[in-house]
Amino acid sequence: MMTNQFKVFLLFSITVLFSGCFLFKKDAPKATPYPEWVKNSVIYEINTRQYSPEGTFKAMEADLPRIKGLGIDILWFMPIYPIGEKGRKVSEGAKTSLGSYYSVRDYEAINPEFGTADDFKSLVKSAHEMGFKVILDWVANHTARDNHWISEHPDWYKKDKNGNIATPFDWTDCAQLDYGNKEMRKTMVSSMKYWLTDFDIDGFRCDMAGLVPTDFWEDARMELQKVKPLYMLAENEDKPEMCRIAFDSDYGWEMHHLLADVTQGKKKVSEILELQSRIDSLLPSRAFKLNFITNHDENSWNGTAKEKFGNGENCCVVLSFTLPGMPLIYNGQEAGMTKRLRFFAKDTITWSDTRFVPFYKKMTGLKHRNQAIWNPPYGGKLVQIPNTAPGKVISFLRTAGNARVMVLINMSSEPITSNITSNVADGKYINVLNKNRIRIDSDNRVCYFEPWEYIVLEGE
Repeated sequence: MMTNQFKVFLLFSITVLFSGCFLFKKDAPKATPYPEWVKNSVIYEINTRQYSPEGTFKAMEADLPRIKGLGIDILWFMPIYPIGEKGRKVSEGAKTSLGSYYSVRDYEAINPEFGTADDFKSLVKSAHEMGFKVILDWVANHTARDNHWISEHPDWYKKDKNGNIATPFDWTDCAQLDYGNKEMRKTMVSSMKYWLTDFDIDGFRCDMAGLVPTDFWEDARMELQKVKPLYMLAENEDKPEMCRIAFDSDYGWEMHHLLADVTQGKKKVSEILELQSRIDSLLPSRAFKLNFITNHDENSWNGTAKEKFGNGENCCVVLSFTLPGMPLIYNGQEAGMTKRLRFFAKDTITWSDTRFVPFYKKMTGLKHRNQAIWNPPYGGKLVQIPNTAPGKVISFLRTAGNARVMVLINMSSEPITSNITSNVADGKYINVLNKNRIRIDSDNRVCYFEPWEYIVLEGE
Protein backbone atom coordinates (compact mmCIF):
# COMPACT_ATOMS: atom_id res chain seq x y z
CA MET A 1 0.00 0.00 0.00
CA MET A 2 1.44 3.41 -1.03
CA THR A 3 1.84 6.17 1.49
CA ASN A 4 0.58 9.66 0.64
CA GLN A 5 4.19 10.89 0.52
CA PHE A 6 5.15 8.15 -1.95
CA LYS A 7 2.09 8.94 -4.12
CA VAL A 8 3.14 12.59 -4.28
CA PHE A 9 6.73 11.60 -5.15
CA LEU A 10 5.58 9.18 -7.84
CA LEU A 11 3.22 11.73 -9.38
CA PHE A 12 6.01 14.32 -9.37
CA SER A 13 8.45 11.86 -10.96
CA ILE A 14 6.01 10.90 -13.73
CA THR A 15 5.27 14.56 -14.42
CA VAL A 16 8.97 15.39 -14.69
CA LEU A 17 9.61 12.33 -16.84
CA PHE A 18 6.88 13.13 -19.35
CA SER A 19 7.65 16.83 -19.29
CA GLY A 20 11.28 16.00 -20.03
CA CYS A 21 10.31 13.70 -22.89
CA PHE A 22 8.04 16.36 -24.33
CA LEU A 23 10.69 19.02 -24.11
CA PHE A 24 13.29 16.71 -25.60
CA LYS A 25 11.07 15.80 -28.55
CA LYS A 26 9.95 19.33 -29.17
CA ASP A 27 12.98 21.47 -28.43
CA ALA A 28 16.09 19.32 -28.65
CA PRO A 29 18.19 20.40 -31.65
CA LYS A 30 19.11 17.83 -34.23
CA ALA A 31 22.30 18.03 -36.23
CA THR A 32 22.20 16.92 -39.81
CA PRO A 33 24.43 13.85 -40.20
CA TYR A 34 27.68 14.80 -41.83
CA PRO A 35 27.58 14.92 -45.66
CA GLU A 36 28.15 11.62 -47.44
CA TRP A 37 31.39 12.92 -48.98
CA VAL A 38 32.98 12.85 -45.52
CA LYS A 39 32.58 9.09 -45.05
CA ASN A 40 35.82 8.02 -46.77
CA SER A 41 37.68 11.32 -47.00
CA VAL A 42 41.32 12.18 -46.39
CA ILE A 43 41.98 15.71 -45.15
CA TYR A 44 45.01 17.87 -46.04
CA GLU A 45 46.10 20.81 -43.89
CA ILE A 46 47.47 23.80 -45.80
CA ASN A 47 49.83 26.36 -44.30
CA THR A 48 49.53 28.91 -47.10
CA ARG A 49 52.47 31.03 -45.96
CA GLN A 50 54.90 28.12 -45.98
CA TYR A 51 53.45 26.03 -48.81
CA SER A 52 55.28 27.79 -51.64
CA PRO A 53 58.00 30.44 -52.07
CA GLU A 54 55.24 32.90 -53.03
CA GLY A 55 53.00 31.93 -50.11
CA THR A 56 49.88 32.93 -52.05
CA PHE A 57 46.50 31.56 -53.08
CA LYS A 58 47.51 31.71 -56.74
CA ALA A 59 50.55 29.52 -56.11
CA MET A 60 48.35 27.19 -54.09
CA GLU A 61 45.78 26.95 -56.87
CA ALA A 62 48.47 26.03 -59.36
CA ASP A 63 49.49 23.04 -57.24
CA LEU A 64 45.99 21.60 -56.79
CA PRO A 65 46.54 18.88 -59.43
CA ARG A 66 49.48 17.50 -57.43
CA ILE A 67 47.40 17.37 -54.25
CA LYS A 68 44.54 15.72 -56.14
CA GLY A 69 46.95 13.10 -57.42
CA LEU A 70 47.94 12.34 -53.83
CA GLY A 71 44.35 11.29 -53.14
CA ILE A 72 43.15 14.19 -51.01
CA ASP A 73 39.46 15.03 -50.58
CA ILE A 74 39.24 17.91 -48.08
CA LEU A 75 41.50 20.97 -48.05
CA TRP A 76 41.80 22.59 -44.62
CA PHE A 77 43.24 26.09 -44.81
CA MET A 78 44.86 27.49 -41.71
CA PRO A 79 43.42 30.97 -40.93
CA ILE A 80 43.42 33.24 -43.98
CA TYR A 81 42.21 36.42 -42.22
CA PRO A 82 44.18 39.65 -41.64
CA ILE A 83 46.63 39.21 -38.76
CA GLY A 84 46.84 41.57 -35.79
CA GLU A 85 49.91 43.77 -35.45
CA LYS A 86 49.64 44.63 -31.76
CA GLY A 87 51.75 42.38 -29.53
CA ARG A 88 52.98 40.16 -32.36
CA LYS A 89 55.21 37.28 -31.30
CA VAL A 90 58.52 36.48 -33.01
CA SER A 91 59.86 33.05 -34.00
CA GLU A 92 63.08 32.01 -32.32
CA GLY A 93 66.02 33.19 -34.42
CA ALA A 94 63.91 35.62 -36.45
CA LYS A 95 64.26 39.40 -36.29
CA THR A 96 60.79 40.28 -37.55
CA SER A 97 57.35 38.70 -37.31
CA LEU A 98 54.58 38.11 -39.80
CA GLY A 99 52.33 37.32 -36.85
CA SER A 100 50.18 34.37 -35.88
CA TYR A 101 47.36 33.27 -38.17
CA TYR A 102 45.35 32.74 -34.99
CA SER A 103 45.43 36.44 -34.07
CA VAL A 104 42.47 37.54 -36.22
CA ARG A 105 42.07 41.26 -36.94
CA ASP A 106 38.95 40.92 -39.11
CA TYR A 107 36.75 37.82 -39.44
CA GLU A 108 35.37 38.91 -42.82
CA ALA A 109 38.50 39.84 -44.72
CA ILE A 110 41.52 38.24 -46.42
CA ASN A 111 45.14 38.43 -45.29
CA PRO A 112 46.78 40.50 -48.09
CA GLU A 113 49.93 38.40 -47.60
CA PHE A 114 48.06 35.59 -49.38
CA GLY A 115 46.26 37.59 -52.07
CA THR A 116 42.78 39.01 -52.57
CA ALA A 117 39.23 37.84 -51.96
CA ASP A 118 38.92 37.16 -55.69
CA ASP A 119 42.08 35.04 -55.53
CA PHE A 120 40.57 32.91 -52.79
CA LYS A 121 37.22 32.63 -54.60
CA SER A 122 39.10 31.42 -57.67
CA LEU A 123 40.96 28.87 -55.55
CA VAL A 124 37.76 27.53 -54.01
CA LYS A 125 36.06 27.36 -57.40
CA SER A 126 38.97 25.44 -58.92
CA ALA A 127 39.09 23.13 -55.92
CA HIS A 128 35.39 22.34 -56.24
CA GLU A 129 35.71 21.70 -59.96
CA MET A 130 38.44 19.16 -59.18
CA GLY A 131 36.27 17.41 -56.58
CA PHE A 132 37.80 18.87 -53.42
CA LYS A 133 35.88 20.23 -50.45
CA VAL A 134 37.29 23.27 -48.63
CA ILE A 135 37.14 24.06 -44.92
CA LEU A 136 38.48 27.09 -43.08
CA ASP A 137 40.20 27.33 -39.72
CA TRP A 138 37.94 29.35 -37.42
CA VAL A 139 39.23 31.13 -34.30
CA ALA A 140 36.29 31.76 -31.98
CA ASN A 141 37.97 31.89 -28.56
CA HIS A 142 39.88 35.14 -29.09
CA THR A 143 40.69 37.91 -31.55
CA ALA A 144 43.73 40.05 -32.25
CA ARG A 145 44.28 42.91 -29.82
CA ASP A 146 43.65 45.36 -32.65
CA ASN A 147 40.51 43.69 -34.01
CA HIS A 148 37.91 46.37 -34.78
CA TRP A 149 35.52 44.71 -32.30
CA ILE A 150 37.69 45.98 -29.42
CA SER A 151 37.01 49.65 -30.14
CA GLU A 152 33.45 49.12 -31.36
CA HIS A 153 32.28 46.55 -28.77
CA PRO A 154 34.61 46.43 -25.75
CA ASP A 155 31.81 44.68 -23.82
CA TRP A 156 32.28 41.64 -26.07
CA TYR A 157 35.53 40.82 -24.27
CA LYS A 158 36.46 39.37 -20.90
CA LYS A 159 38.25 41.66 -18.46
CA ASP A 160 41.10 40.89 -16.08
CA LYS A 161 41.16 41.90 -12.40
CA ASN A 162 42.33 45.39 -13.38
CA GLY A 163 39.49 45.92 -15.82
CA ASN A 164 41.66 45.47 -18.91
CA ILE A 165 40.74 43.17 -21.79
CA ALA A 166 42.00 39.73 -20.83
CA THR A 167 44.77 37.83 -22.60
CA PRO A 168 44.37 34.05 -22.90
CA PHE A 169 47.40 32.14 -21.57
CA ASP A 170 50.61 33.91 -22.66
CA TRP A 171 49.21 34.88 -26.05
CA THR A 172 50.07 38.56 -25.86
CA ASP A 173 48.75 39.11 -29.38
CA CYS A 174 45.24 37.92 -28.48
CA ALA A 175 42.16 39.20 -26.63
CA GLN A 176 39.71 36.87 -24.88
CA LEU A 177 36.08 36.95 -26.04
CA ASP A 178 33.17 36.80 -23.59
CA TYR A 179 30.55 34.23 -24.58
CA GLY A 180 28.14 35.61 -22.03
CA ASN A 181 27.42 38.35 -24.58
CA LYS A 182 24.56 37.34 -26.89
CA GLU A 183 25.24 40.01 -29.51
CA MET A 184 28.82 38.85 -29.91
CA ARG A 185 27.58 35.28 -30.40
CA LYS A 186 25.18 36.37 -33.14
CA THR A 187 27.87 38.32 -34.94
CA MET A 188 30.31 35.42 -34.70
CA VAL A 189 27.80 33.08 -36.36
CA SER A 190 27.03 35.71 -38.97
CA SER A 191 30.72 35.97 -39.82
CA MET A 192 30.98 32.18 -40.17
CA LYS A 193 27.93 32.20 -42.44
CA TYR A 194 29.60 34.87 -44.61
CA TRP A 195 32.25 32.37 -45.74
CA LEU A 196 29.61 29.78 -46.58
CA THR A 197 27.48 32.15 -48.64
CA ASP A 198 30.08 34.40 -50.26
CA PHE A 199 32.94 31.92 -50.77
CA ASP A 200 31.04 28.61 -50.87
CA ILE A 201 33.31 26.83 -48.39
CA ASP A 202 32.21 23.47 -46.97
CA GLY A 203 32.87 23.64 -43.23
CA PHE A 204 35.19 24.66 -40.44
CA ARG A 205 38.03 23.38 -38.31
CA CYS A 206 37.43 25.22 -35.03
CA ASP A 207 40.49 26.32 -33.10
CA MET A 208 40.57 25.75 -29.32
CA ALA A 209 36.95 24.68 -29.56
CA GLY A 210 36.83 23.33 -26.01
CA LEU A 211 37.42 26.82 -24.58
CA VAL A 212 34.19 28.06 -26.18
CA PRO A 213 30.84 27.00 -24.63
CA THR A 214 29.38 23.90 -26.27
CA ASP A 215 25.95 25.50 -26.54
CA PHE A 216 27.43 28.22 -28.78
CA TRP A 217 28.80 25.60 -31.15
CA GLU A 218 25.47 23.78 -31.15
CA ASP A 219 23.61 26.99 -31.99
CA ALA A 220 26.17 27.79 -34.68
CA ARG A 221 25.88 24.34 -36.26
CA MET A 222 22.09 24.58 -36.41
CA GLU A 223 22.28 27.96 -38.16
CA LEU A 224 25.12 27.12 -40.52
CA GLN A 225 23.62 23.86 -41.76
CA LYS A 226 20.61 25.85 -42.98
CA VAL A 227 22.94 27.26 -45.66
CA LYS A 228 24.43 23.96 -46.85
CA PRO A 229 25.56 20.57 -45.55
CA LEU A 230 28.93 21.03 -43.87
CA TYR A 231 31.71 19.25 -42.01
CA MET A 232 32.70 20.51 -38.56
CA LEU A 233 36.00 19.56 -36.88
CA ALA A 234 36.77 20.51 -33.26
CA GLU A 235 40.26 21.08 -31.96
CA ASN A 236 39.32 19.38 -28.74
CA GLU A 237 39.48 15.97 -27.15
CA ASP A 238 38.25 16.00 -23.56
CA LYS A 239 34.61 16.93 -24.27
CA PRO A 240 33.07 14.15 -26.38
CA GLU A 241 29.65 15.71 -25.83
CA MET A 242 30.71 18.42 -28.30
CA CYS A 243 30.30 15.78 -31.01
CA ARG A 244 26.68 15.08 -30.05
CA ILE A 245 25.32 17.94 -32.16
CA ALA A 246 27.95 20.58 -32.95
CA PHE A 247 30.87 18.64 -34.41
CA ASP A 248 31.40 15.60 -36.60
CA SER A 249 34.89 14.86 -35.33
CA ASP A 250 37.49 15.96 -32.82
CA TYR A 251 41.22 15.52 -32.33
CA GLY A 252 43.02 12.24 -31.66
CA TRP A 253 45.76 13.80 -29.54
CA GLU A 254 45.86 10.95 -27.04
CA MET A 255 46.44 8.39 -29.78
CA HIS A 256 49.05 10.64 -31.37
CA HIS A 257 51.03 10.88 -28.14
CA LEU A 258 50.60 7.20 -27.37
CA LEU A 259 51.98 6.18 -30.78
CA ALA A 260 55.01 8.42 -30.20
CA ASP A 261 55.58 6.78 -26.81
CA VAL A 262 55.21 3.28 -28.27
CA THR A 263 57.76 3.94 -31.03
CA GLN A 264 60.14 5.36 -28.41
CA GLY A 265 59.70 2.30 -26.19
CA LYS A 266 57.96 4.20 -23.41
CA LYS A 267 54.54 2.53 -23.71
CA LYS A 268 53.26 -0.96 -24.57
CA VAL A 269 51.98 -1.89 -28.02
CA SER A 270 48.87 -3.40 -26.40
CA GLU A 271 47.83 0.06 -25.20
CA ILE A 272 47.02 1.16 -28.77
CA LEU A 273 43.95 -1.04 -29.17
CA GLU A 274 43.01 -0.52 -25.52
CA LEU A 275 42.87 3.22 -26.18
CA GLN A 276 40.89 2.68 -29.38
CA SER A 277 38.32 0.66 -27.46
CA ARG A 278 37.95 3.49 -24.95
CA ILE A 279 37.56 6.05 -27.74
CA ASP A 280 34.82 3.96 -29.32
CA SER A 281 32.94 3.84 -26.00
CA LEU A 282 33.11 7.61 -25.41
CA LEU A 283 32.35 9.22 -28.77
CA PRO A 284 28.77 9.44 -30.05
CA SER A 285 28.15 6.97 -32.88
CA ARG A 286 27.81 9.85 -35.36
CA ALA A 287 31.33 11.10 -34.67
CA PHE A 288 34.96 10.09 -35.19
CA LYS A 289 38.54 11.12 -34.47
CA LEU A 290 40.99 13.05 -36.61
CA ASN A 291 44.03 10.76 -36.82
CA PHE A 292 47.43 12.35 -37.44
CA ILE A 293 51.16 11.96 -37.00
CA THR A 294 51.76 15.70 -37.35
CA ASN A 295 50.02 19.04 -37.86
CA HIS A 296 50.99 22.70 -37.68
CA ASP A 297 51.16 22.79 -33.87
CA GLU A 298 52.98 19.49 -33.44
CA ASN A 299 55.49 20.30 -36.18
CA SER A 300 56.34 23.82 -35.07
CA TRP A 301 56.27 23.40 -31.31
CA ASN A 302 56.78 19.74 -30.42
CA GLY A 303 58.96 18.29 -33.17
CA THR A 304 58.82 16.80 -36.63
CA ALA A 305 57.31 13.40 -37.30
CA LYS A 306 60.81 12.00 -37.72
CA GLU A 307 61.83 13.38 -34.32
CA LYS A 308 58.77 11.87 -32.63
CA PHE A 309 58.38 8.52 -34.42
CA GLY A 310 61.83 7.80 -35.82
CA ASN A 311 61.86 4.75 -38.10
CA GLY A 312 58.33 3.94 -36.97
CA GLU A 313 56.87 6.97 -38.78
CA ASN A 314 55.24 5.03 -41.63
CA CYS A 315 53.91 2.42 -39.19
CA CYS A 316 52.02 5.22 -37.50
CA VAL A 317 50.83 6.63 -40.84
CA VAL A 318 49.32 3.20 -41.58
CA LEU A 319 47.52 3.29 -38.23
CA SER A 320 46.23 6.82 -38.93
CA PHE A 321 44.57 5.43 -42.06
CA THR A 322 43.29 2.11 -40.73
CA LEU A 323 42.15 2.83 -37.17
CA PRO A 324 38.63 4.32 -36.96
CA GLY A 325 38.73 7.99 -37.90
CA MET A 326 39.75 10.39 -40.65
CA PRO A 327 43.45 10.55 -41.61
CA LEU A 328 45.16 13.94 -41.80
CA ILE A 329 48.16 14.79 -43.94
CA TYR A 330 49.93 18.05 -43.04
CA ASN A 331 51.48 19.75 -46.06
CA GLY A 332 55.06 18.55 -46.42
CA GLN A 333 54.42 15.32 -44.54
CA GLU A 334 54.28 13.44 -47.84
CA ALA A 335 57.72 14.92 -48.67
CA GLY A 336 59.27 13.53 -45.48
CA MET A 337 59.59 17.03 -43.98
CA THR A 338 62.42 17.03 -41.44
CA LYS A 339 62.34 20.63 -40.24
CA ARG A 340 60.15 22.46 -37.76
CA LEU A 341 58.47 25.24 -39.69
CA ARG A 342 58.73 28.63 -38.04
CA PHE A 343 55.35 29.79 -36.83
CA PHE A 344 55.65 33.58 -37.10
CA ALA A 345 58.11 33.89 -39.99
CA LYS A 346 58.45 32.80 -43.60
CA ASP A 347 59.89 29.27 -43.80
CA THR A 348 59.04 27.54 -47.09
CA ILE A 349 58.52 23.77 -47.21
CA THR A 350 61.11 21.79 -49.19
CA TRP A 351 59.33 19.55 -51.71
CA SER A 352 62.28 17.76 -53.34
CA ASP A 353 61.83 14.35 -51.65
CA THR A 354 59.20 12.32 -53.52
CA ARG A 355 60.09 8.86 -52.14
CA PHE A 356 57.04 8.64 -49.89
CA VAL A 357 54.41 9.77 -52.39
CA PRO A 358 53.64 6.27 -53.80
CA PHE A 359 53.11 4.99 -50.24
CA TYR A 360 50.64 7.77 -49.45
CA LYS A 361 48.80 7.22 -52.74
CA LYS A 362 48.31 3.55 -51.87
CA MET A 363 46.93 4.45 -48.45
CA THR A 364 44.53 7.11 -49.77
CA GLY A 365 43.38 4.71 -52.47
CA LEU A 366 42.60 2.04 -49.89
CA LYS A 367 40.71 4.56 -47.76
CA HIS A 368 38.55 5.53 -50.71
CA ARG A 369 37.63 2.10 -52.03
CA ASN A 370 37.39 -0.17 -48.98
CA GLN A 371 34.38 0.41 -46.73
CA ALA A 372 35.98 -1.55 -43.88
CA ILE A 373 38.12 1.51 -43.04
CA TRP A 374 35.64 4.27 -43.82
CA ASN A 375 34.89 6.80 -41.12
CA PRO A 376 32.37 5.85 -38.41
CA PRO A 377 29.56 4.99 -38.56
CA TYR A 378 30.06 3.74 -42.16
CA GLY A 379 33.25 1.76 -41.54
CA GLY A 380 33.73 -1.64 -39.99
CA LYS A 381 34.21 -2.52 -36.36
CA LEU A 382 37.74 -3.30 -35.23
CA VAL A 383 38.54 -6.84 -34.08
CA GLN A 384 41.86 -7.58 -32.45
CA ILE A 385 43.73 -10.56 -33.94
CA PRO A 386 45.72 -12.42 -31.28
CA ASN A 387 49.36 -13.15 -32.13
CA THR A 388 52.36 -14.72 -30.39
CA ALA A 389 54.35 -11.46 -30.13
CA PRO A 390 51.83 -9.05 -28.59
CA GLY A 391 54.60 -6.98 -27.03
CA LYS A 392 55.93 -6.07 -30.48
CA VAL A 393 53.21 -6.71 -33.05
CA ILE A 394 49.82 -5.03 -33.36
CA SER A 395 47.32 -6.99 -35.44
CA PHE A 396 43.66 -6.30 -36.16
CA LEU A 397 40.89 -6.80 -38.70
CA ARG A 398 38.15 -4.45 -39.82
CA THR A 399 35.16 -5.71 -41.77
CA ALA A 400 32.04 -4.14 -43.27
CA GLY A 401 29.86 -6.52 -45.24
CA ASN A 402 32.21 -8.30 -47.64
CA ALA A 403 34.90 -5.63 -47.28
CA ARG A 404 37.93 -6.58 -45.17
CA VAL A 405 41.20 -4.94 -44.20
CA MET A 406 43.78 -6.66 -42.01
CA VAL A 407 46.71 -4.78 -40.48
CA LEU A 408 49.85 -6.33 -38.98
CA ILE A 409 52.69 -4.08 -37.82
CA ASN A 410 55.98 -4.75 -36.07
CA MET A 411 56.18 -1.72 -33.77
CA SER A 412 59.81 -2.40 -32.84
CA SER A 413 63.37 -2.13 -34.13
CA GLU A 414 63.84 -5.91 -33.98
CA PRO A 415 63.03 -8.63 -36.55
CA ILE A 416 60.08 -10.67 -35.33
CA THR A 417 58.43 -13.99 -36.17
CA SER A 418 54.83 -14.05 -34.98
CA ASN A 419 52.00 -16.53 -35.40
CA ILE A 420 48.35 -15.56 -35.74
CA THR A 421 46.59 -17.71 -33.14
CA SER A 422 43.00 -17.35 -34.31
CA ASN A 423 41.01 -18.26 -37.42
CA VAL A 424 39.11 -14.94 -37.31
CA ALA A 425 41.28 -13.57 -40.12
CA ASP A 426 41.38 -16.64 -42.35
CA GLY A 427 40.79 -15.92 -46.02
CA LYS A 428 42.31 -14.65 -49.27
CA TYR A 429 43.99 -11.25 -49.36
CA ILE A 430 45.98 -8.90 -51.56
CA ASN A 431 48.90 -7.01 -50.04
CA VAL A 432 48.01 -3.35 -50.60
CA LEU A 433 51.64 -2.26 -50.79
CA ASN A 434 53.14 -4.84 -53.17
CA LYS A 435 50.02 -6.49 -54.72
CA ASN A 436 51.10 -10.02 -53.67
CA ARG A 437 48.27 -12.50 -53.07
CA ILE A 438 48.19 -14.18 -49.66
CA ARG A 439 46.06 -16.94 -48.24
CA ILE A 440 45.72 -17.16 -44.46
CA ASP A 441 44.46 -20.43 -42.99
CA SER A 442 45.45 -23.12 -40.49
CA ASP A 443 48.51 -23.98 -42.60
CA ASN A 444 49.67 -20.41 -43.14
CA ARG A 445 49.46 -18.09 -40.13
CA VAL A 446 53.15 -17.38 -39.57
CA CYS A 447 54.36 -13.81 -40.23
CA TYR A 448 57.99 -12.74 -40.58
CA PHE A 449 58.61 -9.05 -39.89
CA GLU A 450 61.61 -6.85 -40.51
CA PRO A 451 62.09 -3.99 -38.01
CA TRP A 452 59.20 -1.52 -38.30
CA GLU A 453 57.61 -3.55 -41.09
CA TYR A 454 53.91 -3.02 -41.80
CA ILE A 455 51.61 -5.35 -43.72
CA VAL A 456 48.22 -4.12 -44.96
CA LEU A 457 45.99 -6.76 -46.51
CA GLU A 458 42.76 -6.21 -48.42
CA GLY A 459 40.27 -9.05 -48.65
CA GLU A 460 39.67 -10.46 -52.13
